[in-house]
Order: sequence, then structure tokens, then C-alpha cells
Amino acid sequence: MHKTQKIAAFALSLAFSVSHVIAQDNQGNDGPLNNGHERHVLLISIDGMHALDYENCVASNTCPTLKALGATGVNYTRTSTSRPSDSFPGLMALVTGGTPKTVGAYYDVAYDRVLAGPSNPLGTWNGLNGGGPCTVNTPNGTRTEYEEGVDLDPSKLSGGYSGYSGFDGGYLSIDPTRLPRDPYNKCLPLYPWNFIRTNTIYGVIHAHGGYTAWSDKHAVYAAVSGPTGTSTPSNVDDYYAPDVNSNVIPLPGITTAGTAYNCNTGLDLSSGVGAWVDSFEDIQCYDQLKVNAVVNWIKGKKHLGTGTAPVPMIYGMNFQAVSVGQKLIEGGVKGGYKDAAGTPTTSMAGQIEFVDAAIGQMVTALKDQNLLDSTAIIVTAKHGQSPIDTNRFNPIPGHAGTNGNPPSTLLGPTYLSDSQINQIGPTEDDISLLWLKPGASLSAAIGILELPANVQAAGIGQIFYGPSLETMYNAPGLPPAGDPRTPDIIVQPNVGTVYTGSLKKQAEHGGFAQDDTNVMLLVSHPGIKAKTVTSFVETTQVAPTILRLLGFDPAALDAVKIEGTPVLPDLF
Repeated sequence: MHKTQKIAAFALSLAFSVSHVIAQDNQGNDGPLNNGHERHVLLISIDGMHALDYENCVASNTCPTLKALGATGVNYTRTSTSRPSDSFPGLMALVTGGTPKTVGAYYDVAYDRVLAGPSNPLGTWNGLNGGGPCTVNTPNGTRTEYEEGVDLDPSKLSGGYSGYSGFDGGYLSIDPTRLPRDPYNKCLPLYPWNFIRTNTIYGVIHAHGGYTAWSDKHAVYAAVSGPTGTSTPSNVDDYYAPDVNSNVIPLPGITTAGTAYNCNTGLDLSSGVGAWVDSFEDIQCYDQLKVNAVVNWIKGKKHLGTGTAPVPMIYGMNFQAVSVGQKLIEGGVKGGYKDAAGTPTTSMAGQIEFVDAAIGQMVTALKDQNLLDSTAIIVTAKHGQSPIDTNRFNPIPGHAGTNGNPPSTLLGPTYLSDSQINQIGPTEDDISLLWLKPGASLSAAIGILELPANVQAAGIGQIFYGPSLETMYNAPGLPPAGDPRTPDIIVQPNVGTVYTGSLKKQAEHGGFAQDDTNVMLLVSHPGIKAKTVTSFVETTQVAPTILRLLGFDPAALDAVKIEGTPVLPDLF
């Protein structure tokens, strides 16, 4: 059978009597490719994984699992992430099929001209002020923080919810008093799944009775559920989110795939690291927790391996190891790459080796459970990382020997809200998103940024505002004429410029550069004949493709209808 016929047959088998499949979970069903088991999609985000990384590791035979998946998969070499290429909009692209323009998620830390700040007088753990007024049925204006800063206790792997064990974590660790409030909904806290404006694949699948699961780095990424109108992300049946920015703790019984790192006695505490992201080895231990959750789901268990549960119809996780490996400098040892061709350093190669072996554990579990033939595996990334060529790295305000000022400093409190200056700080990584405070002059702000001395000081490559910004997003402003979440100004710096003074990093993401946005995308199934597609695609196309694979209508996604997002080519 030809590849196109095989994948079409797979999709047809998935579409066949979906309600019957769900009702007869794990009891056997007919279908040309499902071999008597339920149909599933396993979605994996290797955060930071460029298309170049995949090509290099396959060519060097250093990622045997990914190479094997590619032998029965379609590889898309010109895949673009969301813009901005941050984790929050990047994840939302994968599960909604939409861009920030429609979904409303620009960054983990952004701004909304309507919402009010958190009710907690202590604000968020990352410094956003709280306890101020929330005027009902009136635009207020606040920074929006959807990361570890709204946990009950971000220092704990569990996020601080007392009902979780030390290894556990999930949406119950969100502290509602630290969330932004909605003045048009009685000033109630706005949970992350209700913050986004569109539904998700999780909402569509769950509404049809499908069992769903996901694992990610923060409690707030239960936003994959999509809107529920309640304080519960009920479209995700099993959500697991040990917090990545928590303090490192010993993990008895956990050993990393491939690299065989002992996560109980071998933790990298001796170098003075605090969080999992501060160590090449510790981040692998953190990721292994989520890998184990995926394997447990495949085995028909809950994420910690307790109890029984249906094998999810849609499930997966994100890896942090590659992203950390790309940007971390630990004790003078650099990750990242040796050259512009993407040759990995020893530390970076170890991260890819671990991720590949970890995915291998998932594939082995699928084989053991006779689920491989009825599972489509999609491997991609929420975002890339820039620069690949670390010789281009230009930190601002700088490391030793470098200097400069980011755009937020150039504009200062005259133009920007206090939350962007003295509280949680600006949204600046290798991009700068700027929301002007009410009454500030856009033309005057642009004039400051365009001064030749400031262009050089901030490493400015391109400035988006007015019509150039509105080709990508809704016009900024208050409803009904404007979008309260759209930045007034976006500054894309020169390639390699990162707005940081940290001595622990040599790269970042968030921007529009090729290294930020070009990521791997592989759709694998035993029924597919290997093919490489070089036409341009986007990660937004993953969501409608997943629904199509599972027999649901892609147009059931709000963003697909609004933006006309197509399924991925060369699959059906």
C-alpha cells in the first residue's frame, strides 16, 4: 500500500466509530491499523529542538530513536513556531491551531489593558504588585503572569499544594489570589485555561468522551484544557506538572534514560545550583519524572503509576533538557554549539542523547502494550533558541566587556507602566514586547528607539508598530476598537542579542529570528513511508492534524475556523 493510502487508512480507522472506540476502551476494536486497541496520538515537545538539531543527530547516528521514528515518518524541515516564540504561545499554537492574535497568549509575562492585578497584597512570587483595587465593569490594566510566580510555593517541586506528594504537581498548586482578576466577571481570578480565548484539542476530544493527559513545566500550563468557565481545567483528565523552577531535591529510584544519571545521590548540588534549570544533569532528572508519567499512561495507569486509567486518546509532555542545554553556562562549562552549523558541545550532545533515549522508553512501552500500530507520534518544539552560533551572542546590558541598554530602559517610566520597570520587569529575552502606559505618545517612544545611538545601544534590528505590527496582530488598545493584549511596540534585536545580564546563559528564545522559530516537526506512524517536506509549515497546523488523525473535524477548533489553519500536508 502506498504511504498516502496507508496514512489515510490510519486516519479512517481512527475515525471509525469513535464513540464505540471510547466505550470499548482496551477491549479490542476492528480497524486496519489499530490491531485491536484504541487509537491515540502522543505529542512530544522537545523545547528548543531545531530542525537542524534533528538533521545533525540523525546524520551522526546519535539519536537512534528519532532516526527510527523518521524512517516511518514525515519530516517537515521548514516549520515555524509561534511569534513570539515563547513557551506559552508556543504551547497554545500546538493545541489550539491559533496565533497570539486569536488565542490572546503573547508571553508567560505580558500585559492586559482590561484585567486587574492579583488580590493578594504580597502580589506574585516574582514581584508583581498585588492587593490593589479591581473596578467592576471597567478596564483596569495589569501585567499578566502565568508561570511559577502564581504557585502556592514555587520553591517546591509540587508547587506547594499540601495534597501532593514530593514528586507530584498539578493545577491545584495555583494560588488564585495571585492570578489577575477579571473586572467583567465580578473581579474573580482568571485561571490560565480561561485566559485563552479559544478552545483546544483537549476540549474537543474530551467533549466526545476521549480520555486526555498532559505533562508540563508549570501548573499554569493546564491551560491546554482550554476554557471551562470554572476553576478546574476539566478537559485534561490527568495533568502532571512538577515545577521546573523549584529547588532541586533528591529523587529516589529515578535514573535518567541513556545517560544513566542517578537522581537520588548524584544530584548536582555541589556546584551551588538551586533550580533544576541550573544544571545539565539535574534538568534530565526533572524531565525523567515526566517521561515516567508518559510511560505510566501508556501502561494504563495514572501519572505516578498508581491506579488504573484508560490509555489517553491524546497525551504527551514537553522536554526541558535540550533548551537548558542550549543556553546554560554551568561553572564555566558551556552548552550550546561549537559553530554555526549546529555542532553540539559535549554537554549539549548529552542532552539530546538523554531525550532520544527517553523517547525510546515511550516507544518500547508502546510496543510492549501492543499500541505502537494504533498510535501516531508527533515530535516538535514549542520554540527554538538563538543564537546557534554562540560567537554571535551579544548580551545586553551585558557580561564582562559588553554594555548597552535594552529598549525598556531607553523608554523608562515616562512611557512604560511601573510593572515593566520596578515590579516584575519587562518582557525581554531576545525580543522586547512593550506596552505603553495610558497617555504615552507612541510616536515619541518610537522616536527615542530610532535614535542611532539607541539603535546601537539596544542592538535593535527591527521595530514593529502601527501597520507593521497590525499585519500580524490585532490593533493594540481597548475594546471594541483595540485588543487589550497586543503590545504597542515589538523590538526584534539583531541576531544573537539577548537582553540579559545573567552569567549563566548564552542564548534565549522568544524572538522572530530563524534560530528561534525554525524547529523540528516529525509525524511518525508504522504505516507511513519516510518523506521529507521542505514547504513552509507552522506548528499551528499540528492541532487540526491531531483532530484529523483521531477522526474529529479540525473545524471544531475556534482558531482553525478564524485563521483558516490547514492540516499538515502529505499525510492524508
